[in-house]
Amino acid sequence: MRIRAQVAMVMNLDKCIGCHTCSVTCKQTWTNREGTEYVWFNNVETKPGIGYPKHYEDQDRWHGGWQLDAKGRLTLRSGGRLKRLTRIFANPDLPTLDDYYEPATFDKDILVNAPAGLKDTPVKRPHSAITGEPMALTWGANWEDSLGGAHENAGTDPNIARMPAEAAARVKFEFEKTFMFHLPRICEHCLNPACVSACPSGAMYKREEDGIVLVDQDRCRGWRMCVSACPYKKVYVNHATGKAEKCTFCFPRIEAGQPTICSETCVGRLRYLGIVLYDEDAVLAAASVADEKDLLDAQRAVFLDPHDPAVQQAARESGLPEVWIDAAGRSPVWRLISEYRIALPLHPEYRTLPMVWYVPPLSPVLDAVGAAGRDDTDADDVFHTIRELRIPVEYLAELFTAGDAGAVAGVLMKLAAMRSYMRARTLDGTVAQDLLDGIGMSAAQVEAMYRLLAIAKYDERYVIPAAHHRDAAALEAQAASAGCSLDCEGGPGMTEKATVESFHLVGGDQVHPGRPGLFAKRPDGRRGLTINPRGAS
Repeated sequence: MRIRAQVAMVMNLDKCIGCHTCSVTCKQTWTNREGTEYVWFNNVETKPGIGYPKHYEDQDRWHGGWQLDAKGRLTLRSGGRLKRLTRIFANPDLPTLDDYYEPATFDKDILVNAPAGLKDTPVKRPHSAITGEPMALTWGANWEDSLGGAHENAGTDPNIARMPAEAAARVKFEFEKTFMFHLPRICEHCLNPACVSACPSGAMYKREEDGIVLVDQDRCRGWRMCVSACPYKKVYVNHATGKAEKCTFCFPRIEAGQPTICSETCVGRLRYLGIVLYDEDAVLAAASVADEKDLLDAQRAVFLDPHDPAVQQAARESGLPEVWIDAAGRSPVWRLISEYRIALPLHPEYRTLPMVWYVPPLSPVLDAVGAAGRDDTDADDVFHTIRELRIPVEYLAELFTAGDAGAVAGVLMKLAAMRSYMRARTLDGTVAQDLLDGIGMSAAQVEAMYRLLAIAKYDERYVIPAAHHRDAAALEAQAASAGCSLDCEGGPGMTEKATVESFHLVGGDQVHPGRPGLFAKRPDGRRGLTINPRGAS
């Protein structure tokens, strides 16, 4: 057993109001440069909808993520080395600018400098931020915001197409019959990242110390195989530099013990950050389980209990600092994923083992119970109504459990029971034991879960240990660099100069002599994870 630490995030979708504050602050921090006009490391989608870029969830079209071959081995959907080599100069599995959107700008001087006394009101017309030519606005990164274009486009949502026919028939885009919720998305920083394995130049790497996936700009040659391989389409190409760029999990802030900028500025306080300990040796087996519906439990089994003395001792032997082991024990992410088991991964069927998880949204359950003519104080009535909520359980299952509606229903039952239990507890002080028995949780667990989801303070939502003291000098030197972190040479962004020592390249994939495909040398002497050499062959 080889223990690693991974910085992970959980988002409570019940609290997302779709304000896009996270998107705007991320944009201003990381992608406010030439060549990234169309790039949103963080975006908030309205579901149902076709997303950004269009239909990114349709892997029959984009061939992202992993699949099992005839022998049950994990392989990239985008193909092995030979197939990727044949497409290295003409890759057909790439979204176009129209699939993202063509960013627009406006000449505000037309309004500011308009002379007085005009008979006609001056109008600032949109011009392409890329070509400068006049253009019409026909799509955007959040064009479907709050179901704005749902009646025209959301019917082709890939998740609806995968739902059972009788469940899909209940999804309607008519007034008072539709539903929606907001889905914030960033890079998943997967345990089994397809982008890392697909990169021909070895520019993509996964940091050993915290699992964050980054791009070495000096080694990147713009082959764009990472864009094709990422099933979430969260790797972008800077059209000015020709280099790949992606969400960095704000790692300069993480190293300082601070939350990501999207978490820091989130209005709804829906994001949780923490450390998860996992068994590196179990990653490949978890991603290779035959039944897609078993992937959720398989990934949960990879995570280790940070309170187990044996795990703590093994973590120390693996070189994890004591403060990281302590932080893992206090991690809100661990509690939501593994203790309360109410957080779910986005599209586990992609087999990347994503590390940004979600608490699924719970429709107004008490209103639904009353509308069904049932008693909202009765546990059986509340649980039975879960299947009749406005947001179909089957739709959530296509997003979070590879179609396993029972797993999603179990999570929603816990959330509904928590609401009903705390309602009774607050109103008359009674303990609804039947609700607790129905979900198999104690009163202390439910109240702790309620506190974490509803009223947790800043230091409870973000438990991030600062980088180990041995890295302090290097971090201080990085912080002294001026300018944008992605622009300055040697800055704390994605411009680290990689040197590969004691490694050799096999078909473009970095391979360690002792453990093929597992580690690639980092510029600072530490090792970056590159998983699944077999899948990349």
